[in-house]
Amino acid sequence: MVELNGCAPRPLHVQRDGTLEIGDTTTFSHYLRGGAVTEVKRPKTVSHEPLDTALFQPCIVAQSPQEVHRAHCLHQAFHALHKFQQLHGRPPKPWDPVDAEMVVDLAQALESLKGTEGEPLEEQLDKALVRTVALSSAGGLSPMAAVLGAVAAQEVLKAVSKKFMPLDQWLYFDALDCLPEDEEPFPNPEDYAPRDCRYDGQIAVFGAGFQEKLSHQHYLLVGAGAIGCELLKGFALVGLGAGGSGGVTVADMDHVERSNLSRQFLFRPQDVGRPKAEVAAEAAHRLNSDLKVTPLTYQLDLTTEHIYGDNFFSSVDGVAAALDSFQARRYVAARCTHYLKPLLEAGTKGTLGSACVFIPHVTEDYRAPASAAASEDASYPVCTVRHFPSTTEHTLQWARDEFEGLFHLSAETVNCHQQALTSLAHLDESQVLTVQQVVLGVLRERPQTWQDCVLWALGQWQLCFHYGITQLLSRFPPDKVLENGTLFWSGPKQCPRPLEFDASQDTHLLYVLAAANLYAQMHGLPGSRDQTALRQLLKLLPLPDPQDLAPIFASDLELASAYAEFGPEQSKQLHEALEIWTVGPPLEPLTFEKDNDFHVDFVAAAASLRAQNYGIPPADRSKTKRIVGRITPAIATTTAAVAGLVGLELYKVVGSPRPRSAFRHSYLNLAENYFSRWVPHAPAIQKFHHWKWTCWDRLEVPAGQPERTLESLLAHVQKLNGLRVRMLLHGKALLYSAGWSPEKQDQHLSRRVMDLVLEVTRQVPKPEQRVLVLELSYEGEKEDVTFPPLHYKL
Repeated sequence: MVELNGCAPRPLHVQRDGTLEIGDTTTFSHYLRGGAVTEVKRPKTVSHEPLDTALFQPCIVAQSPQEVHRAHCLHQAFHALHKFQQLHGRPPKPWDPVDAEMVVDLAQALESLKGTEGEPLEEQLDKALVRTVALSSAGGLSPMAAVLGAVAAQEVLKAVSKKFMPLDQWLYFDALDCLPEDEEPFPNPEDYAPRDCRYDGQIAVFGAGFQEKLSHQHYLLVGAGAIGCELLKGFALVGLGAGGSGGVTVADMDHVERSNLSRQFLFRPQDVGRPKAEVAAEAAHRLNSDLKVTPLTYQLDLTTEHIYGDNFFSSVDGVAAALDSFQARRYVAARCTHYLKPLLEAGTKGTLGSACVFIPHVTEDYRAPASAAASEDASYPVCTVRHFPSTTEHTLQWARDEFEGLFHLSAETVNCHQQALTSLAHLDESQVLTVQQVVLGVLRERPQTWQDCVLWALGQWQLCFHYGITQLLSRFPPDKVLENGTLFWSGPKQCPRPLEFDASQDTHLLYVLAAANLYAQMHGLPGSRDQTALRQLLKLLPLPDPQDLAPIFASDLELASAYAEFGPEQSKQLHEALEIWTVGPPLEPLTFEKDNDFHVDFVAAAASLRAQNYGIPPADRSKTKRIVGRITPAIATTTAAVAGLVGLELYKVVGSPRPRSAFRHSYLNLAENYFSRWVPHAPAIQKFHHWKWTCWDRLEVPAGQPERTLESLLAHVQKLNGLRVRMLLHGKALLYSAGWSPEKQDQHLSRRVMDLVLEVTRQVPKPEQRVLVLELSYEGEKEDVTFPPLHYKL
């Protein structure tokens, strides 16, 4: 159906059986197999009302009629605030009831807003909403500036790039839920009066008492990447931990890389190579000299619980997580649940962002999305990547594996063989194949010049993109039919075609240039960036003879594996070649770095050529760098927005105890102008007989003086009404409250708890450990229930 090639974009529909409906194809030639469908986003022209019209006939971006009505009331409130400013030359005083009522009166006196068709809107003004806006309007909050500034910046980018849908036409965002619900309607205005300090805007909203409390908080920030930098900047601006015993601890094990500089704004070029936590701490201190920031360069996981242990978390008031993996988020969330600490969590992917808050005994605990968590560990079958790629990701994985094998693994293998002529028996198939490509390829001895490196790179090009493909097609011709009558090259298996080397094509040249430079670096030789000279050199070099190229070995069951025939003769041949290569200094194994141009160029060119082999749309260089460098897509606008949303929830967490209705989970898509905030779920209640508990509950038992015996510990679990309960430590049965024979009970009841712990675990609790966590479970005839943990205080 070649008529589809190069045709204009057309709408298509995916049917339930997975087939595509693309319209009338009766005049087209017969469809055989294969093909790739590429999504095309069509441009759309939008227009807006001028400002003078839109002021009284607003088009509101909102998700529900209730939100539209609230936005209309806020629109009128701002009209009234502007009118108040014109009349009095100042904004309303903070929490001044007289000024607030004047604003309400002005709002009521305004002309009614009109709908999109020009008809008056018969809506009841929410006077309480307008009054609240007026009372707090004199203040200014950096989290609000971050959210709205991010939206405004994204609109500028939309206008400049003509990408994504612009706002149509007004967006109202309020966080009045940050204000305490149980306060007096009009608190003492003196507490909200200016202090001639950097926090006056915040004091005007929340009061001086709240500001003092905020300054004494001690928070743990996990992650100093894109979101972490924005959060730390926000903490400095609001004064979190900037007084008394307060402070912020920043934990991140990574170092600053050059690619970080475009979206992690606490870092500068001179910081490249330094620990992120240290650089971020210094930058935050420059923003607010009163802020006490402690950097820690250890990651949070099971291996560092001696650092982030009981003593550490006992001094922490809350945790903010800015992590880029669900595995890390789950671990940090589990620590917060264990220590009953509030958790503020944020994440982004391009223009998508989310911010969540988890409060002990108030909200649900953190749960990673099952599909997203599973995708982190997704891998592609080796045979698919090596021989049957069908997606761009397959070609990138293949190119990344090529880099690892050719420039890292081969050097390590040669070095190990150099130190002691070891057997090849310890190498797996892919390692043997890689070593053969290096030592049994075009060059049978170490390169001595730049031209040798170019010759090797040219031979590698031929091996991967021409000779290897012809070998594959000789085994599986394009018309090969399986026993069931279907074509071998059908479905996800796309029939490849060999490429012919052409130095005038940029991708061909880039592959040879990058591969030759990496090969030279691995052998301690000088390289070259001169593409013109390389083109001239390639004209003089003959294409390698296929007989000089190492054979391609295949591992999947469909292919006759030459590796299976790797016997004594082949092993001897490879050993002899390795002995030649071991003469000289050790090779330099190269580790892939996403900020190294030659590293990225090699992978990008290799993946693009592989995509050409199989008719797969190639990835551009930026996409290649993002995927193979495992860079989480992050843009400054989204990170600023989610950091602002986290800052708004921080106000609620630090303030007086709040009901669940005050907190908000948030989700946004700046590209599509989608903004959603909702109240978190309550923690799920679990029941067993008469007992109820949630994920935040635990049984706490003090050790006692003298140390408890098993009998005294069991007395503390009698609330279970004599149910047959067993206690476990690290999954091992430790104590039984019932079910023992009388002899065994008599033997153990008088023993000390810690003696039993030592006997079962063969480990002595560390001196800094304050709690021993025991698991309780019920084993009945029909039920298997997991109870809250038992915290035995040491």
